[in-house]
Amino acid sequence: MHSDFFSSVGLRQFVRLSLLIWAFGGLLSLFLPPVAPAVPAPESRRTLQIYFVDVEGGQATLFVTPEGQSLLIDTGWPGNDGRDADRIVAAAKLAGISKIDYVLITHFHNDHVGGVPQLVARIPVGTFIDHGENRETTDGPTVQDWKAYQQVLGTGKFKRITAKPGDLLPIQGMRVSVVSSDGALIAKPLPGAGAQNSACKNSEQRPADQTENPRSLGTLITFGKLKLLDLGDLTWDKEMELMCPRNKLGKIDVYIVSHHGWFQSSSPALVYGIDPRVAIMDNGAKKGGTPSAWDIIKASPHLEDLWQLHFSEEGGPAHNTPEPFIANLSGPEDAANYLRLTASADGSFDVFNSRTNARKHYALAH
Repeated sequence: MHSDFFSSVGLRQFVRLSLLIWAFGGLLSLFLPPVAPAVPAPESRRTLQIYFVDVEGGQATLFVTPEGQSLLIDTGWPGNDGRDADRIVAAAKLAGISKIDYVLITHFHNDHVGGVPQLVARIPVGTFIDHGENRETTDGPTVQDWKAYQQVLGTGKFKRITAKPGDLLPIQGMRVSVVSSDGALIAKPLPGAGAQNSACKNSEQRPADQTENPRSLGTLITFGKLKLLDLGDLTWDKEMELMCPRNKLGKIDVYIVSHHGWFQSSSPALVYGIDPRVAIMDNGAKKGGTPSAWDIIKASPHLEDLWQLHFSEEGGPAHNTPEPFIANLSGPEDAANYLRLTASADGSFDVFNSRTNARKHYALAH
């Protein structure tokens, strides 16, 4: 009887204690914020995303870093009811961003700067980066698009950076080094570069180009162990200055093909000197992909693949990459398919073709 009594008392005390703990826990939860379960970062926030937007032979390349900062290199053409701006905005949406932090204008030809007024009407832009003044003052379309760009800057809504060779651009999540701007080039080799370039002897000397092309604002972009090169429309004569007799750039993993694959750029001195694993050509059906330039790129010693935004009519059957590596095939349909490169900091990356919904993985960097 005595034992049963203490057993029942112990049970009542246990129940009371449990109720007190439950009540205290409920009061505590009113004052403490809820603890969210740990959720791994989405893939897009651990990688660098690069969208090669189809602007029909112009350039518009969108970079989005793991930190969510964005860089757009060039804006495509003017006119066409805002076609190119709409395609850039669509890529931004796919990348999960609602503004573009930096827009870099390589030079002031209309297939590079022409889309600026339509772009800023469709998506917020923070800062423009360019090489300074327009130097091609006798070409009507260039002058017209330069004036339109100046009008946008004149609104006072945007910051502007005039970049010089050797500058580092203030973009979080990747290192963007300026290697050419307004006809000037880096004076010294980049870290790890500077070796004698044996490909110089296979590159003819060409006269200086007098257009905006050799003024192109060129950048070397580093993300972890991965290196990408975008020189805009930098011409053969400037490539020789940059790469001969010493290679000032070193080896590159991804070559964003200069000048849409046109014959005025992509000298052996450049292409064989940087020795890319992958080349991506932002050509159009009727612009770029010259057979002579295509041959130089394809013969690069360690090139694994050449990707193209379009089947090149100039190239024909003998001078186009296989169909799985082309975003837009020949024909009347304007499908606006894009290529996307997704890079990890270890130097591995994938290239995705939106036409085929297939991707190819590249495991190791240089």
